[in-house]
Amino acid sequence: MGIKKINVGLIGAGFMAKAHSIAYAGMPMFFWPAPAIPVKKMIVDINEAAARDAKEKFAFESYSTDWHDIIDDPDIQVVDICTPNNAHAEIAIAAANAGKHIICEKPLALTPGQAKEMYLAAEKNHVRTMVAFNYRKTPAIQLAKKYIDEGAIGNILDFRGTYLQDWSADPASPLSWRFQKDICGSGALGDIGTHVVDIMRFLVGDFKKVNARTATYIKERPVQTGLADSLGNSRAGCGAPKGIVDVDDQCLFMVECENGAFGSIEATRNAWGRNNYITFEIHGTKGSICFNYERRDELQVCFASDQNDRRGFRTVYTGPAHPYGEGLWPIPALGIGYTETKIIECYDFFQALKDNTRALPDFRDGYAVELISEAVLESAKTNSWVDVKKI
Repeated sequence: MGIKKINVGLIGAGFMAKAHSIAYAGMPMFFWPAPAIPVKKMIVDINEAAARDAKEKFAFESYSTDWHDIIDDPDIQVVDICTPNNAHAEIAIAAANAGKHIICEKPLALTPGQAKEMYLAAEKNHVRTMVAFNYRKTPAIQLAKKYIDEGAIGNILDFRGTYLQDWSADPASPLSWRFQKDICGSGALGDIGTHVVDIMRFLVGDFKKVNARTATYIKERPVQTGLADSLGNSRAGCGAPKGIVDVDDQCLFMVECENGAFGSIEATRNAWGRNNYITFEIHGTKGSICFNYERRDELQVCFASDQNDRRGFRTVYTGPAHPYGEGLWPIPALGIGYTETKIIECYDFFQALKDNTRALPDFRDGYAVELISEAVLESAKTNSWVDVKKI
C-alpha cells in the first residue's frame, strides 16, 4: 500500500510561502517513509502577478486570487495560512468549518478574542491545527527539552531569553505592515518576541504573571511602495511620504511561571549587529543549559554532578543521536538551517494527521501565547504586574 497523498492549499505568496513550499517538497526526502506526501495543489495571493509567479516558482498545480477557492475545493485537505496577521482568523475559521486541517503562521491572531474563536472552531470541527513557531523544532532546543524532562538539570529556577534583530533599526527602512497595529496586532512582541514566549512555555511551563516595558523608538517611517513586505534594512527614497508607527519596537518583561520558576524575555528589531539572535539560558538545581540560534547546531550544557576540576559548560553538537537526527544529516554539526526547522515542522504536522494526535504547537498554544501578549501590553501600559488569563 502506497503512502497517502494530502493536498495542500497555501494562502499568501511571500517569503513564508517559499519556506513552507520547500518544506512540503523536502519533508519526504528527509523523513522516509513519510507520514504522507504533501501535494501542492493551489496557491493564492491577492496580487495576481504574484500568485501566477508563485505557482511556477513553488511548483503548485494552480493559482487563484481568492482564498475562498481553497476553502471551497473539496480535494484540498490542508489549508496553509501565510498571510499578514489580520487575515488569519477569517481564513482559519472558514477552513475549520469546511473540515480542513490548518497550519497557520504566527502570531495566531490580532487579539486573544480572535485566537479563541479560531481555537474553538477547530475543536468544534475536529480538525488538526498547528501554529508555525518553527524555532522550537530546532534539534538543539528539542534536546534541551529532553534533558529537562529527564531531570538532568533538576528543578528549573529561571530562564533568560532574547530575540534581537537589526532589520528595522534604520529609520529609512519602509513602513512594512509589521509596523501597523491594525494589520500586525503588535510589533517586536508579536513578530519575534512570541517565538521566545513559545520556547519558554515549551521548556519551562505556563506563565502566571508578567511585568513589562515597551518602547517605540522610530515614530514614523517612509511609506512602502508595492505589496511585497520590505525587510533587511531596505531604504526608501529621501522624499517618500511618511506614515505613523503605532506598535512597539522593543519589549522587555519579567515572567513568573505557574511552577514557581522566574524568567525574563527581551525582543527588539533595533539592535544593530544582531541578525537573528535568539538565545536562552536556563538554570536548574542540577545544571544549566545555554543556546544561541546563530549557532543552532550547538547546545551548551553544564551539570552539577561533574567533578569540580572539570565542571563548566560543554558543547554538544546535534546530530543523528539527537531529536530528528536520523532524518536530517549523517554526522553531528554538519549544519542545520532555517529550512530544516520548517521541514521538521511539516513532518510533525503530517505525522499528527496520520496518527490523529495534536500537532504541537497547535491553536490552543497559539491562543495561550496571545493571552500572554495581551498581559505584556497591559503591563507595559500600567507599569505593574499583570496576571495572565487562563484558557
